[in-house]
Amino acid sequence: MPKIVISEFMDEAAVETLRSGNDVHLDETLCERPDDLAAAIAQAAALIVRNRTQVTADLIANAPNLKAVGRLGVGLDNIDLGACKVRGIAVLPAVGANAASVAEYVLCAAMLLLRAPAFSGTAQLQAGKWPRAALSQGREIAGKTMGLIGFGSIGQATADLARAAGFTTLAHDDFLPADHAAWITTSPAATLKELLSKSDVISLHCPLTDATRTLIGASELAAMKPGAILINTARGGIVDEAALAAALRSGHLGGAAVDVFSTEPIDAATGKVFAGLENILLTPHVAGVTIESNERISSITAKNVLRALNEANP
Repeated sequence: MPKIVISEFMDEAAVETLRSGNDVHLDETLCERPDDLAAAIAQAAALIVRNRTQVTADLIANAPNLKAVGRLGVGLDNIDLGACKVRGIAVLPAVGANAASVAEYVLCAAMLLLRAPAFSGTAQLQAGKWPRAALSQGREIAGKTMGLIGFGSIGQATADLARAAGFTTLAHDDFLPADHAAWITTSPAATLKELLSKSDVISLHCPLTDATRTLIGASELAAMKPGAILINTARGGIVDEAALAAALRSGHLGGAAVDVFSTEPIDAATGKVFAGLENILLTPHVAGVTIESNERISSITAKNVLRALNEANP
């Protein structure tokens, strides 16, 4: 039977689907143990990963029977695509399966940060205080613009939800055709600088590449509106974390939500960068992970992998 190795968490129903006719090895901690991962996939026909497993050229070279890499998500920066192409290994992301989850996270974070003062007084009320005036400095969505950097399926889903809540939407994407239907309801920003200067909330939805690494640095943060909010659910390396923390501490930015980090899991040094900040929300790469999205992503990935294996062995 073909061997399928799963190195990170996957919905159990999808795992059971894979077990029908296949030898499935599931170990959610393999992503943390490269040597054990290499041994596990030495005879494997397929490997299923999330973002923590590093699918390197060396790993691929030591798996001569590998035919498919299933990605429980959409980002591919942890997979050596060139090495997979040379070997003819199918790389299978679960495109669109977590778009709704990410869009909801972005809207929730934007609303919470705009109205942040109102939600910071629980301890004071529990102590019998009534800080109504101090906690009445929140901002409304009406009249605000959400700018999206990257306008693929997740960016478009986020724009749809944002407009329904009352935002005007603006997006910058050099790769989306000018005649795409998405531009009917979201205005295009010709340059990144234009988007930064016009947006009250900015949400990142671009992949991490050589071109986007530290795309948002000190100068870009300075170009944002005073009091603007930055939300990053894309990849940590796209934002200069130290520069973001400095912009928050200076008061130039009104808040930020960070779900992805340059080092994951986050280390003490990165955590220290954001220490003491009250106008920030930090979450451990969960924007696209809900009960529902995990079921969708896992189901799609299982089907993708089984199809690839059947095509490789007709």
